[in-house]
Amino acid sequence: MKPSKTPDRSQSRHPERPSPWLRLLPGIPPERRGFVLAWWGFALTFGGMRLLTWLIHIDVAGVGDVQAGGVHIHHYVWGILLLAAVGAAGLVERSARVRAWTGLTYGVGLALVLDEAALLISLEDVYWDTEGGVSIALAIAVIAVAGSVLAVTRGRRASGGDRGDG
Repeated sequence: MKPSKTPDRSQSRHPERPSPWLRLLPGIPPERRGFVLAWWGFALTFGGMRLLTWLIHIDVAGVGDVQAGGVHIHHYVWGILLLAAVGAAGLVERSARVRAWTGLTYGVGLALVLDEAALLISLEDVYWDTEGGVSIALAIAVIAVAGSVLAVTRGRRASGGDRGDG
C-alpha cells in the first residue's frame, strides 16, 4: 500500500507574487508599511476630496454630488463604511499584505470622515462656511502629527529584521 501524498501548500500552483508595496516603498519594513500607506492615503484623499468638492461648488460640468432618492450622500458616509470594513479586516487577517491594504484604506476612510468633521460637529452643512475650517485644521493636524511620528520613529526597526513582504 502506497503512503498517501498530501499536497504541499508551500509549493502551490501559484507562486506568491511580491507585494506591490515592496516596490513602491522599498526599505520600509512590513510592520510599518500600513502606517506609511495610511498617512499617504489620508493626505492624498483629503486633498483630492477638497479639489473634487471645489469643482462641484464652482459647478464644473460633469461633476456633481452623489445622491440617493434626491438626498445628498455626504462623503463621510463612505468614510465610515470604509473604516468599518478596515476594522472587520483587522479582526480577521493580519498578514503583511493585508496590513498594507488596510492601512491605505484606513487613511482614505479617515480622510473622508475628517474632511466633513465640521458638519458632524455642528450638524449643519458648513463645508464652505468659516466654521468649515475646523475640518481643514483637523486634517492638517493629523497629517503633521502622523508624519512627524513616522519621521521620528523611522530609525527604529523591529527585532528580527524584515520578515517578508506579505
